[in-house]
Amino acid sequence: MKTFSVLLLLAFVLPTANAAERSALRSPATGVVCDAYLCADASGVSAKLTRLWLGKRAGERLIAQGEFDHSAFTFANGVYCDVKTRSCRKDRYFGADGQPSGALDIRTTRLLFGH
Repeated sequence: MKTFSVLLLLAFVLPTANAAERSALRSPATGVVCDAYLCADASGVSAKLTRLWLGKRAGERLIAQGEFDHSAFTFANGVYCDVKTRSCRKDRYFGADGQPSGALDIRTTRLLFGH
């Protein structure tokens, strides 16, 4: 019975840990922020930086997405960044006024834009 309980616990804990790793942000170089799928700098999403820090396959997957606005993007953890406003927010939702409604994500804003 004890073994079953441990296996059941692991079945719930391991996927959560793996999801957290995929959504965690890291800054491999000054001014660069990456999640598990893309890297960006103050200019926006970058296939070149994605290839450099996440590997050739990740860079190719990003390019395969086709044309999109590289200046406004959402990382895997839900943090939304906008190069035009030079800020990152805790989510990508907008209010009735058309402005981002999420709280400012100070850490990611500083990592990406230096302020």
